[in-house]
Amino acid sequence: MQHDQRGRQADAQPEPATYEGRALPRPGEELVDQGLAFDVATLLSRRQALRAFGLGAGAFALAACGGSSSGTASSPSTSATSAAAAAASGEIPDETAGPYPGDGSNGPDVLGQSGVVRSDIRSSFGDASGTAEGVPMTLELTISDLANGGSPFAGVAVYVWHCDREGRYSLYSEGVTEENYLRGVQIADAEGKVRFTSIFPACYTGRWPHIHFEVYPDQASITDASKAIATSQVAMPQSSCDEVYATTGYDASASNLAQVSLADDNVFGDDDGASQLGTVTGSVSSGYAVSLAVGVDTGTTPTGGQLSGDGAPSGASGGPGGGGQPPSGQRPSGPPPSGAPGGTPPSGAPSASSSS
Repeated sequence: MQHDQRGRQADAQPEPATYEGRALPRPGEELVDQGLAFDVATLLSRRQALRAFGLGAGAFALAACGGSSSGTASSPSTSATSAAAAAASGEIPDETAGPYPGDGSNGPDVLGQSGVVRSDIRSSFGDASGTAEGVPMTLELTISDLANGGSPFAGVAVYVWHCDREGRYSLYSEGVTEENYLRGVQIADAEGKVRFTSIFPACYTGRWPHIHFEVYPDQASITDASKAIATSQVAMPQSSCDEVYATTGYDASASNLAQVSLADDNVFGDDDGASQLGTVTGSVSSGYAVSLAVGVDTGTTPTGGQLSGDGAPSGASGGPGGGGQPPSGQRPSGPPPSGAPGGTPPSGAPSASSSS
């Protein structure tokens, strides 16, 4: 009789805990605490599923990470998931730095100035005093070292720059050549994260809304643009752009956005920005939080950073259609062309004749 009872108890043992058909390596713990190997396998399976439905990396990142960071420190499990997302997505595509990098490769060099290492990039620093107005935005990039298994790339320096709400680039554009706002450097923390406080960028003629960034091995390397180990861009999701561009100050951006698409963009068009589309949360009233997982592989040769191919104004010196283009994949070694370095975009709001 006792033997029969023990047999029935054995038969009643619960099934092993599983998730998406896979046994949990730590059945007694929460799903987010199952370990990096489990996270990577989950992300890869989700990525394949999303591809089957034709969804991009922005949706993949949202599904995998549960949205973007609000700018506060993340938990270890969140950091592991971000690192796994970057590893699963592969190396961030190398892209053009455009004609207005401000890193010394085409005229002005903000990276040698004291004060450039800062998280809030809305105002100019040093001898300049202007402030860029616009809808508030925070940007968080999570840098992963793919040459070391996708571990957080702590200590790398990340330089970020983008246009203001009128489509102008500080240091280059008419009216803001004496300003250096919307440019800054942050050093990746132990989780490989850098965070910036800024404004939502405009959409100017010929380009999808974007944010430029360069990754350097360390802070000491930022004074030499040739030492960048990655140069790429963050693409802004259309839904967020539509909301922002309906507000005061972004008057030309709505019509400019209607004339471009990710598929036709000369930077993101090869894959619709699949691995560069930022994950965005927030609203016009509360501000937006943009995040992106960035995989960097120091085992490959950087091919980005060239000044051409970013929609410089037609006929502008140093950009497409004027002054000649630098060799593919290389930065010019000589002094910039005479006049405004890289071409000067039109003053004020972007128009149909401008593209930078």
